Amino acid sequence: MTQLGQDIFAAGEKPMRVEEAAAWLVARAPATGDLETVSIFEADGRILAHDLTAPLALPGFDNSAVDGYAVAFKDLATAGESVLPIGGRMAAGRSFDPAGGDDLSGTAVRIFTGAMMPPGMNTVFMQEDCRLTADGRVVLPPGLKPGDNRRLRGEDIDVGALAIAAGRRLAPEDIGLAAALGLDRLTVRRRLKAAIFSTGDELVCPVLPRIEGALQAPDAYDANRFLLCALLRRQGLEVTDLGILPDDKTQIAAALRKAAKGHDLIVSSGGVSVGEEDHVKAAILEQGSLHFWRLAIKPGRPLAMGVIDGAPFIGLPGNPVAAFIGFVFVARALIAALSGARFEAPLAVPVASGFAYRKKAGRREFLRASLFRDASGVLTAEKYAGQGAAVLTSLTRTRGFVDLPEEAVEIAPGDRVNFIDYDLIR
Repeated sequence: MTQLGQDIFAAGEKPMRVEEAAAWLVARAPATGDLETVSIFEADGRILAHDLTAPLALPGFDNSAVDGYAVAFKDLATAGESVLPIGGRMAAGRSFDPAGGDDLSGTAVRIFTGAMMPPGMNTVFMQEDCRLTADGRVVLPPGLKPGDNRRLRGEDIDVGALAIAAGRRLAPEDIGLAAALGLDRLTVRRRLKAAIFSTGDELVCPVLPRIEGALQAPDAYDANRFLLCALLRRQGLEVTDLGILPDDKTQIAAALRKAAKGHDLIVSSGGVSVGEEDHVKAAILEQGSLHFWRLAIKPGRPLAMGVIDGAPFIGLPGNPVAAFIGFVFVARALIAALSGARFEAPLAVPVASGFAYRKKAGRREFLRASLFRDASGVLTAEKYAGQGAAVLTSLTRTRGFVDLPEEAVEIAPGDRVNFIDYDLIR
Protein backbone atom coordinates (compact mmCIF):
# COMPACT_ATOMS: atom_id res chain seq x y z
CA MET A 1 0.00 0.00 0.00
CA THR A 2 1.16 3.53 -0.75
CA GLN A 3 2.09 5.34 2.46
CA LEU A 4 1.42 9.07 2.69
CA GLY A 5 2.90 11.63 5.06
CA GLN A 6 0.61 12.99 7.74
CA ASP A 7 0.79 16.56 6.42
CA ILE A 8 0.54 15.80 2.71
CA PHE A 9 -2.84 17.47 2.35
CA ALA A 10 -2.09 20.50 4.51
CA ALA A 11 -3.46 23.74 3.07
CA GLY A 12 -5.02 27.03 4.11
CA GLU A 13 -8.29 27.40 5.99
CA LYS A 14 -10.06 29.46 3.34
CA PRO A 15 -12.90 27.59 1.58
CA MET A 16 -11.44 26.11 -1.58
CA ARG A 17 -12.82 26.11 -5.08
CA VAL A 18 -13.58 22.69 -6.50
CA GLU A 19 -10.90 22.86 -9.19
CA GLU A 20 -8.35 24.04 -6.61
CA ALA A 21 -9.16 21.09 -4.35
CA ALA A 22 -8.87 18.62 -7.24
CA ALA A 23 -5.57 20.11 -8.42
CA TRP A 24 -4.22 20.08 -4.85
CA LEU A 25 -4.86 16.37 -4.56
CA VAL A 26 -3.51 15.48 -7.98
CA ALA A 27 -0.28 17.35 -7.25
CA ARG A 28 0.31 15.64 -3.89
CA ALA A 29 -1.04 12.10 -3.94
CA PRO A 30 1.54 9.58 -5.21
CA ALA A 31 0.49 6.81 -7.59
CA THR A 32 0.74 3.21 -6.51
CA GLY A 33 3.96 1.66 -7.75
CA ASP A 34 2.50 -1.84 -7.87
CA LEU A 35 2.08 -3.15 -11.41
CA GLU A 36 0.68 -6.29 -12.97
CA THR A 37 0.37 -7.71 -16.46
CA VAL A 38 -3.11 -8.78 -17.53
CA SER A 39 -4.76 -10.26 -20.58
CA ILE A 40 -6.38 -7.71 -22.86
CA PHE A 41 -9.63 -9.54 -22.09
CA GLU A 42 -9.23 -8.30 -18.49
CA ALA A 43 -7.74 -4.86 -19.22
CA ASP A 44 -10.91 -2.80 -19.73
CA GLY A 45 -11.08 -0.04 -17.12
CA ARG A 46 -7.53 -0.62 -15.88
CA ILE A 47 -4.87 2.12 -15.80
CA LEU A 48 -2.08 1.65 -18.33
CA ALA A 49 1.26 1.75 -16.50
CA HIS A 50 3.64 2.60 -19.37
CA ASP A 51 3.41 4.34 -22.71
CA LEU A 52 2.47 1.84 -25.39
CA THR A 53 4.33 2.34 -28.66
CA ALA A 54 3.26 0.62 -31.85
CA PRO A 55 5.37 -2.49 -32.60
CA LEU A 56 4.06 -2.48 -36.17
CA ALA A 57 2.32 -0.21 -38.63
CA LEU A 58 -1.44 -0.06 -39.05
CA PRO A 59 -2.31 -0.93 -41.69
CA GLY A 60 0.76 -3.03 -42.44
CA PHE A 61 0.49 -2.48 -46.19
CA ASP A 62 -1.35 -0.33 -48.71
CA ASN A 63 -4.84 -1.79 -49.10
CA SER A 64 -8.28 -1.14 -50.52
CA ALA A 65 -10.92 0.66 -48.46
CA VAL A 66 -13.79 -0.68 -50.60
CA ASP A 67 -14.86 -3.53 -52.85
CA GLY A 68 -14.23 -2.53 -56.43
CA TYR A 69 -11.49 -2.21 -59.04
CA ALA A 70 -7.89 -1.11 -58.46
CA VAL A 71 -6.04 0.82 -61.17
CA ALA A 72 -2.95 2.88 -61.78
CA PHE A 73 -4.33 6.41 -62.07
CA LYS A 74 -2.01 7.11 -65.02
CA ASP A 75 -3.86 4.43 -67.03
CA LEU A 76 -7.17 6.30 -66.89
CA ALA A 77 -8.53 8.42 -69.71
CA THR A 78 -7.96 12.14 -69.29
CA ALA A 79 -11.66 12.81 -69.88
CA GLY A 80 -14.81 10.71 -69.77
CA GLU A 81 -15.06 7.03 -68.92
CA SER A 82 -12.15 4.60 -68.97
CA VAL A 83 -12.53 1.02 -70.22
CA LEU A 84 -9.87 -1.43 -69.04
CA PRO A 85 -9.41 -5.18 -69.19
CA ILE A 86 -9.44 -7.03 -65.85
CA GLY A 87 -5.91 -8.09 -65.02
CA GLY A 88 -6.61 -10.25 -62.00
CA ARG A 89 -8.30 -10.63 -58.64
CA MET A 90 -7.18 -9.63 -55.14
CA ALA A 91 -9.01 -10.70 -51.95
CA ALA A 92 -8.13 -9.89 -48.32
CA GLY A 93 -5.75 -12.39 -46.81
CA ARG A 94 -4.99 -14.07 -50.12
CA SER A 95 -2.22 -13.92 -52.69
CA PHE A 96 -2.70 -12.05 -55.95
CA ASP A 97 -4.41 -14.08 -58.66
CA PRO A 98 -3.32 -12.63 -62.04
CA ALA A 99 -5.45 -13.12 -65.12
CA GLY A 100 -2.38 -13.44 -67.28
CA GLY A 101 1.28 -12.62 -66.64
CA ASP A 102 2.71 -10.23 -64.08
CA ASP A 103 2.40 -7.07 -66.15
CA LEU A 104 -0.64 -5.16 -64.89
CA SER A 105 -0.08 -2.05 -67.00
CA GLY A 106 -3.25 -0.77 -68.53
CA THR A 107 -5.50 -3.14 -66.57
CA ALA A 108 -7.89 -3.02 -63.64
CA VAL A 109 -7.75 -5.57 -60.83
CA ARG A 110 -10.90 -6.82 -59.11
CA ILE A 111 -10.23 -6.05 -55.44
CA PHE A 112 -12.01 -6.43 -52.10
CA THR A 113 -11.96 -4.43 -48.88
CA GLY A 114 -8.74 -4.92 -46.94
CA ALA A 115 -6.91 -6.60 -49.81
CA MET A 116 -3.34 -5.51 -50.59
CA MET A 117 -3.03 -3.03 -53.42
CA PRO A 118 -1.56 -4.70 -56.51
CA PRO A 119 1.92 -3.54 -57.55
CA GLY A 120 1.89 -0.17 -59.25
CA MET A 121 -1.78 0.57 -58.52
CA ASN A 122 -2.89 3.48 -56.36
CA THR A 123 -6.62 4.14 -56.85
CA VAL A 124 -9.78 2.08 -56.30
CA PHE A 125 -13.20 2.52 -57.91
CA MET A 126 -16.23 1.37 -55.91
CA GLN A 127 -17.91 -1.60 -57.57
CA GLU A 128 -21.34 0.07 -57.58
CA ASP A 129 -19.94 2.89 -59.72
CA CYS A 130 -18.59 0.50 -62.35
CA ARG A 131 -20.13 -1.78 -64.99
CA LEU A 132 -18.86 -4.70 -67.03
CA THR A 133 -18.92 -4.95 -70.83
CA ALA A 134 -20.02 -8.00 -72.76
CA ASP A 135 -16.38 -8.90 -73.49
CA GLY A 136 -15.43 -8.83 -69.77
CA ARG A 137 -13.83 -5.40 -69.50
CA VAL A 138 -14.75 -2.87 -66.79
CA VAL A 139 -16.09 0.63 -67.43
CA LEU A 140 -14.77 3.16 -64.89
CA PRO A 141 -16.46 6.57 -64.40
CA PRO A 142 -14.55 9.87 -64.31
CA GLY A 143 -14.19 11.98 -61.19
CA LEU A 144 -11.75 10.15 -58.90
CA LYS A 145 -8.46 11.59 -57.70
CA PRO A 146 -5.18 9.67 -57.38
CA GLY A 147 -5.24 7.62 -54.16
CA ASP A 148 -9.02 7.61 -53.70
CA ASN A 149 -10.35 4.60 -51.72
CA ARG A 150 -6.82 3.45 -50.90
CA ARG A 151 -5.49 3.11 -47.34
CA LEU A 152 -1.77 3.73 -46.99
CA ARG A 153 0.57 1.67 -44.87
CA GLY A 154 0.85 3.29 -41.42
CA GLU A 155 -1.86 5.89 -42.01
CA ASP A 156 -3.57 4.76 -38.78
CA ILE A 157 -0.36 4.52 -36.78
CA ASP A 158 3.26 3.99 -37.77
CA VAL A 159 5.89 1.76 -36.17
CA GLY A 160 7.26 3.33 -32.98
CA ALA A 161 4.52 5.95 -32.66
CA LEU A 162 2.71 6.44 -29.35
CA ALA A 163 -0.38 4.24 -29.45
CA ILE A 164 -1.76 4.69 -25.90
CA ALA A 165 -0.31 7.01 -23.27
CA ALA A 166 0.50 5.87 -19.74
CA GLY A 167 -2.16 6.87 -17.23
CA ARG A 168 -5.07 6.24 -19.56
CA ARG A 169 -8.03 4.35 -18.18
CA LEU A 170 -8.32 1.70 -20.86
CA ALA A 171 -11.55 1.73 -22.83
CA PRO A 172 -12.91 -0.85 -25.29
CA GLU A 173 -11.44 1.07 -28.22
CA ASP A 174 -7.99 0.91 -26.57
CA ILE A 175 -8.35 -2.85 -26.19
CA GLY A 176 -9.19 -3.06 -29.89
CA LEU A 177 -6.10 -1.04 -30.82
CA ALA A 178 -3.86 -3.21 -28.64
CA ALA A 179 -5.24 -6.34 -30.31
CA ALA A 180 -4.76 -4.84 -33.79
CA LEU A 181 -1.12 -4.22 -32.84
CA GLY A 182 -0.73 -7.90 -31.99
CA LEU A 183 -0.64 -7.48 -28.20
CA ASP A 184 -2.48 -9.90 -25.96
CA ARG A 185 -1.27 -8.59 -22.57
CA LEU A 186 -0.83 -5.11 -21.07
CA THR A 187 0.97 -3.82 -17.97
CA VAL A 188 -1.40 -1.90 -15.70
CA ARG A 189 -1.46 -0.40 -12.22
CA ARG A 190 -2.72 -2.53 -9.37
CA ARG A 191 -6.35 -1.95 -8.46
CA LEU A 192 -6.69 0.28 -5.42
CA LYS A 193 -8.42 -1.03 -2.31
CA ALA A 194 -10.87 1.23 -0.51
CA ALA A 195 -12.64 0.85 2.82
CA ILE A 196 -15.99 2.56 3.15
CA PHE A 197 -18.40 3.29 6.00
CA SER A 198 -21.33 5.50 6.90
CA THR A 199 -21.90 7.18 10.25
CA GLY A 200 -25.09 8.03 12.04
CA ASP A 201 -27.20 6.58 14.85
CA GLU A 202 -30.28 7.17 12.70
CA LEU A 203 -29.11 4.94 9.82
CA VAL A 204 -30.44 1.45 9.14
CA CYS A 205 -29.08 -0.95 6.53
CA PRO A 206 -31.63 -1.54 3.76
CA VAL A 207 -30.76 -5.24 3.56
CA LEU A 208 -32.24 -5.93 7.00
CA PRO A 209 -35.31 -8.20 6.94
CA ARG A 210 -38.40 -6.18 6.07
CA ILE A 211 -40.18 -6.97 9.32
CA GLU A 212 -42.76 -4.70 10.84
CA GLY A 213 -41.08 -2.12 13.00
CA ALA A 214 -37.59 -2.58 11.46
CA LEU A 215 -37.53 1.08 10.47
CA GLN A 216 -38.58 3.36 13.32
CA ALA A 217 -39.84 6.90 12.82
CA PRO A 218 -36.48 8.63 13.58
CA ASP A 219 -34.55 6.20 11.38
CA ALA A 220 -33.50 6.32 7.72
CA TYR A 221 -32.15 3.66 5.38
CA ASP A 222 -28.47 4.18 4.55
CA ALA A 223 -28.18 5.21 0.88
CA ASN A 224 -24.73 6.80 0.84
CA ARG A 225 -22.70 3.67 1.45
CA PHE A 226 -24.27 1.93 -1.53
CA LEU A 227 -24.07 5.02 -3.72
CA LEU A 228 -20.39 5.55 -2.94
CA CYS A 229 -19.53 1.87 -3.22
CA ALA A 230 -20.96 1.85 -6.74
CA LEU A 231 -19.02 5.00 -7.65
CA LEU A 232 -15.78 3.53 -6.29
CA ARG A 233 -16.24 0.32 -8.25
CA ARG A 234 -16.89 2.32 -11.41
CA GLN A 235 -13.46 3.83 -10.83
CA GLY A 236 -11.99 0.33 -10.75
CA LEU A 237 -11.46 -0.02 -6.99
CA GLU A 238 -11.95 -3.05 -4.80
CA VAL A 239 -14.22 -2.08 -1.92
CA THR A 240 -14.41 -3.31 1.67
CA ASP A 241 -17.71 -2.42 3.32
CA LEU A 242 -17.32 -1.51 7.00
CA GLY A 243 -21.04 -0.90 7.41
CA ILE A 244 -22.67 1.77 9.54
CA LEU A 245 -20.76 3.18 12.50
CA PRO A 246 -22.57 4.84 15.40
CA ASP A 247 -22.00 8.45 16.38
CA ASP A 248 -19.25 7.44 18.79
CA LYS A 249 -15.70 8.78 18.51
CA THR A 250 -14.09 5.70 20.08
CA GLN A 251 -15.73 3.25 17.69
CA ILE A 252 -15.02 5.45 14.68
CA ALA A 253 -11.36 5.80 15.70
CA ALA A 254 -11.01 2.03 16.06
CA ALA A 255 -12.57 1.47 12.64
CA LEU A 256 -10.21 4.01 11.07
CA ARG A 257 -7.15 2.32 12.59
CA LYS A 258 -8.29 -1.04 11.27
CA ALA A 259 -9.17 0.30 7.82
CA ALA A 260 -5.80 2.02 7.40
CA LYS A 261 -4.11 -1.37 7.40
CA GLY A 262 -4.45 -3.01 4.01
CA HIS A 263 -6.32 -0.23 2.19
CA ASP A 264 -5.16 2.52 -0.14
CA LEU A 265 -8.07 4.80 0.67
CA ILE A 266 -10.75 5.27 3.33
CA VAL A 267 -14.06 6.89 2.39
CA SER A 268 -16.84 7.84 4.78
CA SER A 269 -20.00 9.87 4.66
CA GLY A 270 -21.53 11.91 7.44
CA GLY A 271 -20.03 13.33 10.63
CA VAL A 272 -17.55 15.73 9.02
CA SER A 273 -19.25 19.01 9.89
CA VAL A 274 -18.99 20.90 13.18
CA GLY A 275 -22.07 19.64 15.05
CA GLU A 276 -21.92 18.01 18.47
CA GLU A 277 -22.71 14.61 16.92
CA ASP A 278 -20.15 14.95 14.11
CA HIS A 279 -17.41 12.71 15.52
CA VAL A 280 -15.45 11.77 12.39
CA LYS A 281 -13.32 14.91 12.43
CA ALA A 282 -12.31 14.38 16.06
CA ALA A 283 -11.57 10.69 15.49
CA ILE A 284 -9.29 11.44 12.55
CA LEU A 285 -7.42 14.13 14.45
CA GLU A 286 -6.89 11.58 17.21
CA GLN A 287 -5.58 8.89 14.86
CA GLY A 288 -3.73 10.93 12.25
CA SER A 289 -3.91 14.31 10.60
CA LEU A 290 -6.78 16.18 9.05
CA HIS A 291 -7.20 19.17 6.87
CA PHE A 292 -10.84 20.13 7.01
CA TRP A 293 -11.77 21.53 3.64
CA ARG A 294 -14.70 23.83 3.46
CA LEU A 295 -15.47 23.81 -0.23
CA ALA A 296 -17.04 26.88 -1.79
CA ILE A 297 -19.85 24.84 -3.33
CA LYS A 298 -23.52 24.03 -2.91
CA PRO A 299 -24.44 21.37 -2.05
CA GLY A 300 -21.44 19.71 -0.40
CA ARG A 301 -19.60 22.38 1.58
CA PRO A 302 -18.18 20.14 4.36
CA LEU A 303 -15.54 17.73 3.05
CA ALA A 304 -12.67 16.32 5.08
CA MET A 305 -9.25 15.22 3.81
CA GLY A 306 -6.61 13.59 5.93
CA VAL A 307 -4.15 10.74 6.48
CA ILE A 308 -4.42 7.86 8.96
CA ASP A 309 -1.34 5.63 9.35
CA GLY A 310 -0.28 6.45 5.80
CA ALA A 311 -3.71 5.85 4.24
CA PRO A 312 -5.54 8.85 2.73
CA PHE A 313 -9.00 9.57 4.10
CA ILE A 314 -11.83 11.46 2.50
CA GLY A 315 -14.95 12.30 4.48
CA LEU A 316 -17.97 13.25 2.43
CA PRO A 317 -21.14 15.00 3.60
CA GLY A 318 -24.07 13.02 4.96
CA ASN A 319 -26.65 14.25 2.46
CA PRO A 320 -26.56 11.90 -0.55
CA VAL A 321 -26.55 14.54 -3.31
CA ALA A 322 -23.78 16.43 -1.50
CA ALA A 323 -21.84 13.16 -1.11
CA PHE A 324 -22.26 12.43 -4.82
CA ILE A 325 -20.98 15.90 -5.79
CA GLY A 326 -18.03 15.70 -3.40
CA PHE A 327 -17.09 12.33 -4.82
CA VAL A 328 -17.32 13.07 -8.54
CA PHE A 329 -15.61 16.46 -8.40
CA VAL A 330 -13.03 15.96 -5.63
CA ALA A 331 -12.61 12.34 -4.49
CA ARG A 332 -12.38 11.21 -8.11
CA ALA A 333 -9.31 13.42 -8.55
CA LEU A 334 -7.64 11.79 -5.53
CA ILE A 335 -8.47 8.32 -6.84
CA ALA A 336 -7.03 9.18 -10.25
CA ALA A 337 -3.77 10.35 -8.66
CA LEU A 338 -3.46 7.27 -6.44
CA SER A 339 -4.28 5.03 -9.42
CA GLY A 340 -1.68 6.64 -11.67
CA ALA A 341 -4.44 7.84 -14.01
CA ARG A 342 -4.54 11.16 -15.82
CA PHE A 343 -7.24 13.36 -14.31
CA GLU A 344 -9.13 15.74 -16.53
CA ALA A 345 -11.83 18.13 -15.44
CA PRO A 346 -15.20 17.10 -16.89
CA LEU A 347 -16.17 18.64 -20.20
CA ALA A 348 -18.94 21.20 -19.83
CA VAL A 349 -21.23 21.79 -22.79
CA PRO A 350 -22.82 25.24 -23.25
CA VAL A 351 -26.63 25.12 -23.36
CA ALA A 352 -29.45 27.59 -22.85
CA SER A 353 -31.05 27.99 -19.45
CA GLY A 354 -34.71 27.05 -19.33
CA PHE A 355 -35.22 28.61 -15.91
CA ALA A 356 -34.64 31.66 -13.74
CA TYR A 357 -32.39 31.34 -10.67
CA ARG A 358 -30.57 33.47 -8.10
CA LYS A 359 -27.49 32.45 -6.09
CA LYS A 360 -24.84 33.90 -3.81
CA ALA A 361 -21.63 35.20 -5.34
CA GLY A 362 -18.43 33.38 -4.41
CA ARG A 363 -20.02 29.94 -4.32
CA ARG A 364 -20.18 27.39 -7.13
CA GLU A 365 -23.51 25.61 -7.43
CA PHE A 366 -24.43 22.38 -9.16
CA LEU A 367 -28.10 22.27 -10.15
CA ARG A 368 -29.56 18.97 -11.26
CA ALA A 369 -31.18 19.36 -14.65
CA SER A 370 -32.55 17.62 -17.74
CA LEU A 371 -31.96 18.54 -21.38
CA PHE A 372 -34.48 19.17 -24.12
CA ARG A 373 -34.68 21.11 -27.39
CA ASP A 374 -36.96 24.12 -27.45
CA ALA A 375 -39.27 25.00 -30.35
CA SER A 376 -36.38 26.55 -32.29
CA GLY A 377 -34.12 23.52 -31.76
CA VAL A 378 -31.87 25.11 -29.11
CA LEU A 379 -30.50 22.64 -26.55
CA THR A 380 -31.92 23.79 -23.21
CA ALA A 381 -31.47 22.76 -19.57
CA GLU A 382 -34.49 22.52 -17.29
CA LYS A 383 -33.82 22.60 -13.55
CA TYR A 384 -35.34 19.83 -11.43
CA ALA A 385 -37.93 21.16 -9.00
CA GLY A 386 -36.39 19.67 -5.83
CA GLN A 387 -32.79 20.88 -5.40
CA GLY A 388 -32.25 19.85 -1.77
CA ALA A 389 -29.01 18.07 -0.85
CA ALA A 390 -30.99 15.03 0.31
CA VAL A 391 -33.27 14.75 -2.75
CA LEU A 392 -31.99 11.61 -4.49
CA THR A 393 -34.58 11.86 -7.25
CA SER A 394 -32.88 15.08 -8.32
CA LEU A 395 -30.11 12.75 -9.56
CA THR A 396 -32.18 9.85 -10.84
CA ARG A 397 -34.65 11.96 -12.84
CA THR A 398 -32.11 14.23 -14.49
CA ARG A 399 -29.22 13.88 -16.91
CA GLY A 400 -26.54 16.11 -15.42
CA PHE A 401 -25.51 19.30 -13.64
CA VAL A 402 -25.95 22.91 -14.62
CA ASP A 403 -22.61 24.21 -13.36
CA LEU A 404 -22.94 27.78 -12.11
CA PRO A 405 -19.58 29.48 -11.45
CA GLU A 406 -18.71 31.47 -8.36
CA GLU A 407 -19.21 34.84 -10.04
CA ALA A 408 -22.72 34.07 -11.29
CA VAL A 409 -25.55 35.70 -9.30
CA GLU A 410 -28.66 35.70 -11.43
CA ILE A 411 -29.64 33.37 -14.28
CA ALA A 412 -32.45 34.26 -16.64
CA PRO A 413 -34.23 32.00 -19.15
CA GLY A 414 -32.21 31.87 -22.36
CA ASP A 415 -28.87 32.65 -20.68
CA ARG A 416 -25.95 30.46 -21.65
CA VAL A 417 -24.99 27.99 -18.91
CA ASN A 418 -22.60 25.05 -18.69
CA PHE A 419 -23.97 21.51 -18.53
CA ILE A 420 -22.03 18.44 -17.32
CA ASP A 421 -23.42 15.02 -18.18
CA TYR A 422 -23.38 12.49 -15.34
CA ASP A 423 -21.82 9.91 -17.66
CA LEU A 424 -18.65 12.02 -17.86
CA ILE A 425 -17.99 12.04 -14.11
CA ARG A 426 -19.04 8.71 -12.65
